[in-house]
Amino acid sequence: MESAIDIQEFGARAGGLSDASAAIGAAIGKLKARGGGTLLVPAGIFLTGPIELFSGITLILEKDAKLLFVDDPERYPPVRTRWEGLSCWAMRPLVFAQDAKNVAIRGEGTLDGNGASWWAAHKAKKASGQAGPVTPSEKRLGSLNGASDDQPSGGGGRQTQFLRPPLVQFLSCEDVFIEGISMVNSPFWTLHPVFTDRLRIVDVRIVNPADAPNTDGIDVDSCVDVSISGTLVDVGDDCVALKSGSGPAGLAEARPTRGVSIKNCSFLNGHGGVVIGSETAGGVEDVEVSGCRFSGSDRGIRIKSRRGRGGLVQNLGFSGLEMEGVLAPITINLYYNCGARADEAARLFSVLPQPVDVLTPKFRNIRISGLTAKGCRASAGFVVGLPESKIEGLVLKDCSIDLADEGLLPPKFSEMYQGLPEIQERGMRLRNVECTLEEVRLGNFPGEGLVVEEGCELKIKRS
Repeated sequence: MESAIDIQEFGARAGGLSDASAAIGAAIGKLKARGGGTLLVPAGIFLTGPIELFSGITLILEKDAKLLFVDDPERYPPVRTRWEGLSCWAMRPLVFAQDAKNVAIRGEGTLDGNGASWWAAHKAKKASGQAGPVTPSEKRLGSLNGASDDQPSGGGGRQTQFLRPPLVQFLSCEDVFIEGISMVNSPFWTLHPVFTDRLRIVDVRIVNPADAPNTDGIDVDSCVDVSISGTLVDVGDDCVALKSGSGPAGLAEARPTRGVSIKNCSFLNGHGGVVIGSETAGGVEDVEVSGCRFSGSDRGIRIKSRRGRGGLVQNLGFSGLEMEGVLAPITINLYYNCGARADEAARLFSVLPQPVDVLTPKFRNIRISGLTAKGCRASAGFVVGLPESKIEGLVLKDCSIDLADEGLLPPKFSEMYQGLPEIQERGMRLRNVECTLEEVRLGNFPGEGLVVEEGCELKIKRS
């Protein structure tokens, strides 16, 4: 086996001042010509533009090695990918692999997305009310994508076409392995595998500032056979999110996320710890989450969608979870409002039954056992289905949930929703759900800690 290629052999210089893009590209080119091999980044800070990996290549970041990415949007030309649930043109990911097999990123070093200027630009565009492309890179994407005001979006700002890049993306890849590294300061979502099969993520650390917009940790998007273990995520949005495309386009692609294991991970801050949705059109199924710890996350388990997003979400298991200081430990929300168009609100968020069609989401067979949540700051939970599409087969078993004694926020902070009446009770809100509660203890809440609204079928079992 040929030895690893050190990027310094091709002229890369540490210090973070000189651009090592050409040297890194030349080294990768040599490995590609060989049919694969190991690319070594030694200790030191190396400034670079976008990096593309190919089949058979392993990127190793040694201890104290850092790849620091240039923060100029013009350096990340368009690539056809999926962005917030829609296949479209977006800025090239900072580290990218497409149609590759047997690709790995390993080591004790860091990928630094240098995200501060990206976050500031997004916030400024949002504050100014920018409604269309302005900069050259935005106009380029706008030209490629066509009219965008009819496309569903989350909170990332699709209308401006400032389609920020993820830090790492694997698109249509197979057999991907990521181990040991740190990923920080991502411009947008941090690790975003799309249409990828057999992905292993082990002992990774992902950290973005709490106020950095849309900086999800790991977004598993229409992928099959995924394992995430021993990983710490502390970010400004959802920590780990499972997705499968949005609306008619996602439904037509029909690519589910399936066969996911998440175990022995830690989630700090973030809007949600383990999240499913809100892009659910292709379906999400056969998921097991176990032995994880949540500290200060807005929500622990978070499952979200709405009318028009479609998809079947089923066969989800959560066990042995410990939570401390979350707003709400369990939220299952079919009235999720982020990114919804105002002219559609009356239909999307009506409390009256709407016609069922292919874009009506369906949630069923969700099992939560051995959950302990202490110091919940808003409520015991938010579980709300649609009147025409109730949540079916929800089981909570051997769970203990306690309200905090101080530092409480209003119950409306439990989830992001629209159309539902606000309530003052802090118990577990249940609406349009078929649910079994077995040995569930809700402590420090008035009464039994349940807020039962219309459309519920409950079975409560106690020893």
